[in-house]
Amino acid sequence: MESMPVNWEALDALVIDFAKSENLIEDSTPSSSPSSSLSSLSSYHSRLLIRQIRRSLEAGDIDVALDLLRLHAPFALDDHRLLFRLQKQKFVELLRKGTEEDRDAAMNCLRTALAPCALDAYPEAYEEFKHVLLAFIYDKDDQSSPVADEWSETRRFEIAGLLSSVLRANLNAYDPVFSMTLRYLISIHKGFCFRQGVVSPISNLTERLLLEERDPAPIPQESMYEASPFDEVDIQALAHAVELTRQGAVDSLKFAKGDLVQAFQNELCRMKLNESVLDELVHEYCVYRGIVDSANTSQPADVNKSGPWCCSVQNDSTEVNCDSSKVSDDEPSTDISHMDGSPEGPIDVMSTQTTDINERYPSETAGNYEDCSTSGAHQPDSLKVQLRNRNHGIGERNKRKRWRGRHEKIGFVSEVLSGSCREEAESSLIVDGVVYREDKYDLVLAMKELACRGMTAEVVEEINSMDPNFFVQNPDLLFQLKQVEFLKLVGSGDHSRALRVACSHLGPLAARDPVLLRPLKETLFALLRPNEEAFGERLPLHALATSVQVAIGRRFGIDEPQLMKIMKATLYTHNEWFKLQMCKDRFEGFLRISSLKEVGTSLLADAASRLSDTSDPGSSQATMSSSSRVHEDVGSPAQISSSEVACDENAILKVMEFLALPRADAIHLLGQYNGNAELVIQQIFA
Repeated sequence: MESMPVNWEALDALVIDFAKSENLIEDSTPSSSPSSSLSSLSSYHSRLLIRQIRRSLEAGDIDVALDLLRLHAPFALDDHRLLFRLQKQKFVELLRKGTEEDRDAAMNCLRTALAPCALDAYPEAYEEFKHVLLAFIYDKDDQSSPVADEWSETRRFEIAGLLSSVLRANLNAYDPVFSMTLRYLISIHKGFCFRQGVVSPISNLTERLLLEERDPAPIPQESMYEASPFDEVDIQALAHAVELTRQGAVDSLKFAKGDLVQAFQNELCRMKLNESVLDELVHEYCVYRGIVDSANTSQPADVNKSGPWCCSVQNDSTEVNCDSSKVSDDEPSTDISHMDGSPEGPIDVMSTQTTDINERYPSETAGNYEDCSTSGAHQPDSLKVQLRNRNHGIGERNKRKRWRGRHEKIGFVSEVLSGSCREEAESSLIVDGVVYREDKYDLVLAMKELACRGMTAEVVEEINSMDPNFFVQNPDLLFQLKQVEFLKLVGSGDHSRALRVACSHLGPLAARDPVLLRPLKETLFALLRPNEEAFGERLPLHALATSVQVAIGRRFGIDEPQLMKIMKATLYTHNEWFKLQMCKDRFEGFLRISSLKEVGTSLLADAASRLSDTSDPGSSQATMSSSSRVHEDVGSPAQISSSEVACDENAILKVMEFLALPRADAIHLLGQYNGNAELVIQQIFA
């Protein structure tokens, strides 16, 4: 699972869209589409409104929720089913307070609001109304009373979840695509591991991230007993995608007025994510990928580690003064202690509060980062490499966004987006002999950026300067970097230098590892057509850059972000699950799962072989570093068997429904009887 290739550029886009949609990062870049920006802002406001209503209901503040609904979503109160449940809960909450004044208020609520609603809410409402009157005579702490369920605080969460589902659909306030994609992939991953008896390598993450409980499903106005007007294919697709019964899928489609995608979104958003855990994962990934600045979460590296990847300076060679940490009183603080759908307390998350660190180097001139010590002649080589890339790192850092965290005020106000968390922080290169974590990130990201630009010769040179033994342990990565160098030289017409690279590096590497012989031969095909236009654009440099980042980061002691591990494992099980189902996922395009899998499994060797008419584009074997090796059999979402081709979809569904069989078993049976569903059923019941 951990070797599953992922299109990290596509994941970057999804994560950035999520962070912008949830207002987690400061984004000063103007939107290319003002209407899209306004729509995103409106959706964010609606989600904040829903969260505030949910929290009010879960806290028992029914009047606050009713006031918010009257002001922002009066349509919800037009549904007497919802209004009756809200008024019933209000009646119970007033009795729960226990004072004489609140008891009088409960009696007034009973007469003026609850009783009139009970008359026409739904057929069972009047019986429920009479039943809840027993709360007058049974104490809330009496667990054996007939109204113990009415007194239970779980009723708060049920009505809060139900109302959230209704508001979300009517306000079109769905969670960002990335959030829904995670829910979907993790639910499939859990199901696959359970059914196949596979131990999940990310169970500790998925259990904390995707909670077991779901919000209640909204019930459509139409009768549940009328004939379904929907295509059976849509019903079964929805039922299997989000683990519903057939009737549940029909009800979901009714509520969405037959819109399969909307019904799918409604069901996905009913699944509860622990938002504090999700924010932590996204933040960690954004820092790792250079999307946001790491300065506000700097942590010193372990000074006890030795080796060329950790550097220090003599205490008498550098003078550094660090001011104590200060946070302005008027800056909003991140409050994630009341996350939507999370019954757990707040977990340990990466702090978004920053420290204001001032560096003072006695001999440093303004803007000069080439020397930050009074005894530069004694600096280790690894430090010199870091300083050589410092200017580039600062330039890249200026392009990064600032993480502002989740800012949600207790009271829902329209100005919730007006505040911004402007944090000024400067990261120090060395403080008391400690290399800070953001400097390691800067160096790793600088190497990644060079690889993205195709400057692989410079990447090899820099890495060899830092650790001459690095490529001894990562020969596959060196092969890929030299492949790019070779192909670029061929593309520029410099055959002699290209052949020198092949003789000096590619040949010896392939001689030591026979697996590399085939990609070496295919790479040499580039010599047949050396003047290919836009040659550099054909190289999968982003995938190579990620391999460089992961490998170098690991040598620095920087692990892959946990979100990477989740995506690798869940995309792998998504592939395997739909192979077992012998069908394609109807929703993978909507959730961008297909783009996450578009990694170009042919990679560098095939990019070269495509330049030759005599080569087969699909025959290349990918070469990846040990952390991200691509396998030939995971490129497509599912491999459809020949038996499915001959089977009609309606025949498959008929056998599944009549015999209560999984899809794969139904297909195998139809294959034995030439796709005749009636014959299969007759033989089974004969």
